[in-house]
Amino acid sequence: MVTAGDFRKGVTFEMEGNIYLVVDFLHVKPGKGSPFVRAKIKNIVTGQVIERTFNPSDKFQVAVIERKEMQYLYNEGGLYYFMDMETYDQIPLNKSQVEEALNFIMENMMVNIQFYKGNAFSVLPPNFVELEVVECEPGIQGDTSKAGNKPAKLETGLTIQVPLFVNIGDRIRVDTREGGSYMERVK
Repeated sequence: MVTAGDFRKGVTFEMEGNIYLVVDFLHVKPGKGSPFVRAKIKNIVTGQVIERTFNPSDKFQVAVIERKEMQYLYNEGGLYYFMDMETYDQIPLNKSQVEEALNFIMENMMVNIQFYKGNAFSVLPPNFVELEVVECEPGIQGDTSKAGNKPAKLETGLTIQVPLFVNIGDRIRVDTREGGSYMERVK
């Protein structure tokens, strides 16, 4: 059991039949009245973020989320197949469960699958991935230090902002944690 007074970023708990992750929290002790906890929580299954206030003594069941590294194999008919490299078991996930990760993963890439009570519910791509630029305006010779960006479409279909010197065919490293941002060109 976890109390609202023990909330920290990353804590997962069950409430009203759903599983939530604490995204942000604030312990408030007003001059008058009793203290409370204001928390921003994310429904792990639907992705919806809500803000709620809790009494610090409110108790919740801890939700244990398991992560397993698996290989993305292929997609067929709206299902995306992942394989456990130890047992060679394959699990299919529907598009809503993998939608955010699809911007960063390619076939045969290793990803983390999140499970709750043995059921897979989401896919986490690696923090950093290397992807090829397939569409962008041509790079300008000597434009390596000037501040400025241009849109570039990656091989997964995601469009991100890259420096002016990046060209079609370049492999770049992308940070997946904040929705995808350019880090560096890969040699």
